[in-house]
Amino acid sequence: MDQRPNVPPAEGGDLSPYRVFARDDWARLRADTPMTLTADEVMQLQSLNDPISLDEVVAIYLPLSRLLSLYVAATQGLFKATQRFLLAENDGKVPYIIGVAGSVAVGKSTTARVLKALLARWPNTPKVDLVTTDGFLLSNAELTRLGFMERKGFPESYDTAKLLRFLADIKAGKREVRAPLYSHLVYDVVPGEETVVDRPDILIVEGLNVLQPARLPKDGTAIPFVSDYFDFSIYLDADEADLHRWYVNRFLRLRHTAFRDPLSYFRRYAEIAEAEAMAIADGLWNRINLPNLRENIVPTRQRASLILTKGASHRIETVALRRL
Repeated sequence: MDQRPNVPPAEGGDLSPYRVFARDDWARLRADTPMTLTADEVMQLQSLNDPISLDEVVAIYLPLSRLLSLYVAATQGLFKATQRFLLAENDGKVPYIIGVAGSVAVGKSTTARVLKALLARWPNTPKVDLVTTDGFLLSNAELTRLGFMERKGFPESYDTAKLLRFLADIKAGKREVRAPLYSHLVYDVVPGEETVVDRPDILIVEGLNVLQPARLPKDGTAIPFVSDYFDFSIYLDADEADLHRWYVNRFLRLRHTAFRDPLSYFRRYAEIAEAEAMAIADGLWNRINLPNLRENIVPTRQRASLILTKGASHRIETVALRRL
């Protein structure tokens, strides 16, 4: 089933809120932006089973980093103008927040890390931080108590109130805002472990459901969304069949790496036969990840500022940029 964005090309009379670029057309928007990452650095930034080449960085992420640098500079200028109007010259800076959304196995982590590395090398944004919403998942003990372990990754499995407080403090320019840490090895939030975000120029927030809107109350009460705190958002998109294949392949590769760690939550899958492992991965995809994709993730796609659509080899084929 093809779940790629239903975004028509930008032509006269087109009512789409997006302008769509073929890969080569988008790559030309790099202009004279210098390449600041080496091939070795790019290799270190990629996630398991999410190949990314130097060519991909040059064609897709360099133009995107150029666009974001322009957006950040404009936002910084607007913030300073607002400070002058409010006679509040000493309020300090407000971080520019970028959300990265998309399915399990689509490559969100790689995209977030590559953007972090590129944006940190622009002169107006030397401090770039990255957090994932995994840390805001409810603990396994709490998910088990609620009967939600089979819903892990669905909107109801997160401590949304804590995530909103975190983002509100970031946008208020507070110092040393703390976020909980998640371990993919033990498949749980790590008690007492935190990451500290101290007024960066840019904060990248990566997660499955970061573009999910809250249900609006009929009485008009203000209910904030996570995405209300974003200045820009990116949705990584791909066909369901490709996502399924990438998920299963990643699961099989993890059997020979992380799953073999004695502390791994998935240690029991390291020694089983490959056919059985494939059946388990298929079951996890069809029972948990596919319903979450269809019910909660894909419906948020059209809320993104930018949609990056991948082909079967993880190569980004089209870029859809929301019109201002």
